[in-house]
Amino acid sequence: MEQRIGVTGSTGTVGGRVARILAAEGVPLVLPARSPDRVQHLPGSVVRRCAYDDADAAREALAGVGTLFMVSAGEEQNRVATHRTFIDAARAAGVRHIVYTSFLGAAPDAAFLLARDHWYTEEHIRASGLDYTFLRDNLYLDFVPALAEDGAIRGPAGRGRLSAVAQADVARSAAAVLRAPQAHVGTTYDLTGPEAFTLAEAAATITRLTAATVRFEDQTHEEALASRAHHGAPLWQVEAWVSTYTAIARGELAEVSPAVEHLTGRPPLALHDLLSAKG
Repeated sequence: MEQRIGVTGSTGTVGGRVARILAAEGVPLVLPARSPDRVQHLPGSVVRRCAYDDADAAREALAGVGTLFMVSAGEEQNRVATHRTFIDAARAAGVRHIVYTSFLGAAPDAAFLLARDHWYTEEHIRASGLDYTFLRDNLYLDFVPALAEDGAIRGPAGRGRLSAVAQADVARSAAAVLRAPQAHVGTTYDLTGPEAFTLAEAAATITRLTAATVRFEDQTHEEALASRAHHGAPLWQVEAWVSTYTAIARGELAEVSPAVEHLTGRPPLALHDLLSAKG
């Protein structure tokens, strides 16, 4: 059986971009998806029903896949267990190499609470005996304007800096790895934008290049929790959201890495690039 590349998350932005890039190059794909009817039809691709937490379905969906692009699951309390189920199913299905979208600075004590999930997922992949490549993305640059509510980006970030990365650059980087996975076995790439900016600087850029007027308001941790109570999200999730800003304040999301340009041959997009293109 011909070995295919599996691309998860093809109904989302990053996974969808990766699938379209590779399909346009004639790469045979398997697209595992929870909702197959939402998957865009791509030439040379096979769509199969799959859920990360359903070991049997995942094992069947990944049959014939040699290299797997694993987009991390959505926010949930038991995300690490969900990931472990899927990784074990991938190994049982005969997958040899996992390319996983992790997070910049993933560590068991990372200030950004969800980065801890990524660390434990990485550890499970390492322990599985499979070849691996970790793409440690920073926060998505595309989401920075959406941090503003009622004209303000609010959070306990202080003067910390953020080297956010565009989703398009993550997708291009992933596609580059998937074209020649053996060249990237055992490698971890930090995927960032070309600059690290404060949230006050981000607000000024958004104000200058869009129709919105945005400011940055620093908060204490308690103020940040209270200001998000209206969302009705569980406390663990609100704490995770707020920890994004804490990580910025501590300098954990400020690294500027050359990895995107190394992998793709072109410099990553900056915030002004992204906003100018949309304008």
